[in-house]
Amino acid sequence: MDLLSDPNIWIAFFMLAALEIVLGVDNIIFISILVGRLPAQQRDKARRLGLLFAMGTRLLLLLSLSWVMDLTNDLFSVLGEGISGRDLVLLGGGLFLLYKASHEIFLEVEAKDELHDEEAQAAAHRAVFWSIIGQIAIVDIVFSLDSVITAVGMVDDLPVMMAAVIAAVGVMMFAAGPIGEFVQTHPSVKVLALAFLVMVGMALTAEAFDFHVPKGYIYAAMAFSLAVEALNIRARRKRRQLKEAAARNRHPRGGGDPGLPPA
Repeated sequence: MDLLSDPNIWIAFFMLAALEIVLGVDNIIFISILVGRLPAQQRDKARRLGLLFAMGTRLLLLLSLSWVMDLTNDLFSVLGEGISGRDLVLLGGGLFLLYKASHEIFLEVEAKDELHDEEAQAAAHRAVFWSIIGQIAIVDIVFSLDSVITAVGMVDDLPVMMAAVIAAVGVMMFAAGPIGEFVQTHPSVKVLALAFLVMVGMALTAEAFDFHVPKGYIYAAMAFSLAVEALNIRARRKRRQLKEAAARNRHPRGGGDPGLPPA
């Protein structure tokens, strides 16, 4: 009860929850891209499982804080550069994200028409669903480790950290569906999202070698690109409406052949 009556605890909770939501944006985008390969009736289930796994991973890591903090200690050195367990996780996750995002960009830009029917059949007849859940789990571990280390640096109370994680994942649950549908509906936005994941993968790989890339730069670049694309989407919709209006004016509903005089 003392925790609930302390305003500092509530401030820490809301700040940490907001940070967890921001750090979870790339997680949501990755999940949305992957579940887009599934049939429509399986996408919501895959999103929920992916986010629940992300929440479970974060909570388990919070419950093993001493082990997590030991991951920041150097295990060995390469060319005078210390390599810790965290560095290895970030390097593996960054390389996996680079490969997966690049592969998805190739499918979207070069091979989508050739592989679409084949992938739909594979999703219906093979264990693609659990393969995608496994890929989400791999990236969840990487993002969760970074998120938990950030949380430990901000708040000392374990219950507050756990509550903030649960609240953040709850918000992400509501946001994942609309974001996923929007990304799938607009192919150009999907390519932008994949490019964003490439940038995140590069940042994680650089972080593994102690080259810190502030995520604010990545988010600012992506926000600017999305704002430009939003203007493009609006312009394309406006042009389409003008073409439809022009077509209706040329061929009025219920009218006969405009070249013949009325009887």
